[in-house]
Order: sequence, then C-alpha cells, then structure tokens
Amino acid sequence: MYVSARSDYALRAMLAVAAASVDGDGRADGPAVSPEPGGALVKAAALAESQAIPLSFLQGILLDLRRAGLLHSHRGTEGGYALARPATDITVGDVLRAAGGSLTSVRGLPAGHAGYHGVATGLRDVWLAVDGAIALVVDRTTLTDLLAEEGRDDRPTRDGPDAMGARPADRVGGP
Repeated sequence: MYVSARSDYALRAMLAVAAASVDGDGRADGPAVSPEPGGALVKAAALAESQAIPLSFLQGILLDLRRAGLLHSHRGTEGGYALARPATDITVGDVLRAAGGSLTSVRGLPAGHAGYHGVATGLRDVWLAVDGAIALVVDRTTLTDLLAEEGRDDRPTRDGPDAMGARPADRVGGP
C-alpha cells in the first residue's frame, strides 16, 4: 500500500472537520464525542491553513469527498464543509477509497485486476491477501477512533503493538 499525499491530506481534512463537529470551534477537547453530520461548518481555507495543505489541491480533494457522500458543502460567506454522516460511521477506508480509489494497486490497477501466468500465478493471491489485510485495518478504524487518540505521542515506536495488535516479538522478522 502506498499512501499518497492526496490520501493523507484527505484524512487530515476529514479529521479536522470531524473535530470541529465535536465542539463547534475546530477543537476536540477531551474524549472524542461522536460528531454528528451537519455540525460546525469549516471553510476550505481554514482547513488548508490548519493542516498545511495547498488550498488549490485541497479543493479537488474536498470535491471528491463530497461526491463520495462523506462531506456536505454549504455555499456562501457563512458556508463551508461538514460531515455528511457521523464520524463513528466514516472509516479510514471510506476516505482512502474516495481520495484514491482502490486500497492496493499493482502496476496502477486494483489488486483484483492483476493477472499472472506460469510460475507467477500465485502472486495474484498474495496481492489480494495484502489488500484484504489492509482493508481489515482501515475499514474498522473510524474518524472517532482517531480523534480519541488526539494528543497521544505521535512518534512511531518499535516496542508497542502494531495496527493488528502484534508486538515486535510476534512480528515476522522480529523487532
């Protein structure tokens, strides 16, 4: 899986909109509540500034998120973007698919379209298993889950469990 800048920006923008829905001013204080759709409106320019995303690039991402049914947009001077569904119902996978299509690609095509013959025939099954493993993680992680982790130390650790709950000694190849 390759996480493009577009996918990363889409997730950051969705989290910022979800956080604004928690208390109406863009901050998620304390434990994350389930942000409801139609909460506080967040302007594209404010999202771009707060997340250090080029505005022109963000506008295309927001359009894709709106088309995917993840955001509502409201026009006008008091307009902006709000969640189209509760943050508890929006997964990382939803956002990744809206921003970039399939979760896993092989030579630019979805993993399911990879075709092999001869000695390489088994590779398709490997790519499908990788896609399934990624989907398992991203489709069970919601925006609310990520907001609940706000404020945690964001440095990667080699000692803690990974996304699947495995500790370093449990992982293939060790720490």
